[in-house]
Amino acid sequence: MIGILFLLLRLVLVVLLYAFLLWALYILWSDLRMQTLALQAPQIPPVTLEVTNLLEEQPATFDIPEILIGRSAAANYTIRNETVSSQHARLSYHHHQWWVEDLKSTNGTFLNGERVVSPTVVMNGDELRCGQVNIRVTLKEPQKQPSRRK
Repeated sequence: MIGILFLLLRLVLVVLLYAFLLWALYILWSDLRMQTLALQAPQIPPVTLEVTNLLEEQPATFDIPEILIGRSAAANYTIRNETVSSQHARLSYHHHQWWVEDLKSTNGTFLNGERVVSPTVVMNGDELRCGQVNIRVTLKEPQKQPSRRK
């Protein structure tokens, strides 16, 4: 009788051990999935990006995570110059940094004089050259609304 009781007790402990391991694996899997989804979600940039065409000195400010530069009217920052492709380059915010990427443009995209061949980090004050047009990129902290006191 005692032998059967010990056998049942062992079986219950084995079932509880496997249930605990399955529960722990499920928790790890769900946490990993949530981390992956959080990294894939588009991030809102904490700083605004100001793009200035050095010929026109007319700055444009953006607070969106992706900016398309090109000659096309569909681009976020349109440059009217025949050396600029219709979709020339993309500035995008991810991994807590701004990146520039050439979109297979005809005349190339250059960052501080170096050709952009893969996505490259953009810093404050960097100069882009799209075709023959030079552009300055400035990162600015967003202006905070003054708090009202009663």
